Amino acid sequence: MKTIQAPFFVVNPKSFLYGAELLDLAQHANRLAEQYNVTLLFTAPHPELAKIAQECPNLIVTAQHMDSVVPGEAMGHIFAESLKYVGVQAVVLNHADHPLTLATVAKSIQRAKEVGLQTIVCADSIAEAQAIAVLGPDIVLAEPTELIGQSQKSDGHYVTATVQKIKEVNPNILVEQGAGIRLEADVIELLQLGADGVGVTSGIVKAASPKEMMGKMIQAVATYKEKGSE
Repeated sequence: MKTIQAPFFVVNPKSFLYGAELLDLAQHANRLAEQYNVTLLFTAPHPELAKIAQECPNLIVTAQHMDSVVPGEAMGHIFAESLKYVGVQAVVLNHADHPLTLATVAKSIQRAKEVGLQTIVCADSIAEAQAIAVLGPDIVLAEPTELIGQSQKSDGHYVTATVQKIKEVNPNILVEQGAGIRLEADVIELLQLGADGVGVTSGIVKAASPKEMMGKMIQAVATYKEKGSE
């Protein structure tokens, strides 16, 4: 399993794309991940995950949700072992479109750890981000719910405060920033403010050329990475 390393980038098409169009974007992302040597997570709807994992070995293929159930009589749920079996390496939990209680988040993180899945847990407020950090996910995705899908990104105070509070709980937890990211300059700005990674949906899938915009953003991460190692 590939380990998530900062600075990383997350392509999150949500349900905007599916089938051949989604696979085509994933394959392009796979080439970019190799070209720029950047940790690249790619989320997809559950029925698409196995194909993308098979075709895109350079990506950390990521499920958009997972339930906390164990294999058995539960029906209609997504369980950790099944995701692991088809090549998934990480899972998003507690997104604004699929909110969970803290108790369920804790149980889901534990289930993911039991099978070797990395976890990205979403948080709205600074306080929620700190509370989720206590549960020990690999990544906390900090994004104000009201900015998701909008053209305004998180302000500098929110970014620096969430990073600070999360790292105070556990400095090993990576902090991802999302919401309102439209340009490669936004990616650089968030990384400079202390984010370990950046996740994008609308900025890519709604761009005039999704592949071109995704490439510019990933190149921005690679440039930031190179400058940080100098």
